[in-house]
Amino acid sequence: MSTITVGLDGSPQSLAAVDWAAREAERRGADLRLVHGWEQLPYAYPALAGMPAPGAIDTQRTWSEKLLRETLSRFAERHPALRIVAEQSGDQPVAALLDAAADADLLVLGSRGLGAVAGFLVGSVALGVVARAELPVVLVRAGEQAEDEHLPDATGSAATTTPHREVVLGLDLEHPDEAVVGFAFEAAQRRATGLRVVHGWSLPTAYGYGAAMDAGLDEELAEEVRERLTEVLEPWREKFPGVAVREQAVVGSAGRHLVHASHDAALVVVGRRNRRTPVGGHIGPVTHAVLHHAAAPVAVVPHD
Repeated sequence: MSTITVGLDGSPQSLAAVDWAAREAERRGADLRLVHGWEQLPYAYPALAGMPAPGAIDTQRTWSEKLLRETLSRFAERHPALRIVAEQSGDQPVAALLDAAADADLLVLGSRGLGAVAGFLVGSVALGVVARAELPVVLVRAGEQAEDEHLPDATGSAATTTPHREVVLGLDLEHPDEAVVGFAFEAAQRRATGLRVVHGWSLPTAYGYGAAMDAGLDEELAEEVRERLTEVLEPWREKFPGVAVREQAVVGSAGRHLVHASHDAALVVVGRRNRRTPVGGHIGPVTHAVLHHAAAPVAVVPHD
């Protein structure tokens, strides 16, 4: 049985993440695991020899148990067919979430929303998890609701009975990793919707500044990029014949184009290359831009 793990801290953004994760678990036929990692803060309580007072630890643990219990009860009522479990950890949040998600298929976190234009405010916990996780991580902003995934109805009103908005994939043609592409196609298939694939490209440095003024050369190179994009996606079209694919090769970084596309998307999917360094993981510039500015949930899929 597959499992979706979601981080919970009682904030509006984490509750929105639980709500999104519950819907995704139902789509996948997966279990849902709620995790709360409370960080001990000894400076906030009377302490002895630099250690938090026993009463402070008990208070944190009791609050954590209450949060998990009440959240589990609320979402079990909303999703009676969904198996939901809850667990707490005394580890710091990043370590607690990574440990709890070790055997999960997906990890879901909340990020504070700054509105439809500004998108996310990604905190240190979310960035720390995204940079180190070895499984896909989805970030959900505060205020995200089920109807946001769907197209408006005939009157222009929000609805949950209309078709899903399309899934958007940021594709790097130099490293078109199967894990990233497959995640996006599967997400579109589960939602019975289309997939919009965005690839950003630039003129090779060798062509120089003057070549950029040659419209004929620009179009020739653009056609090569479009052909390559079609070639990479062709096997996936055959594997997922029910998913309608729209290809978009754009000049420049794909980041701002993905952010723009996110306003009409159910989900944005981007990749993150695994670069293990002594100072931790790495988040590339496109993924970083999307994380901070997307208006839809963002799935970050790690790959080698």
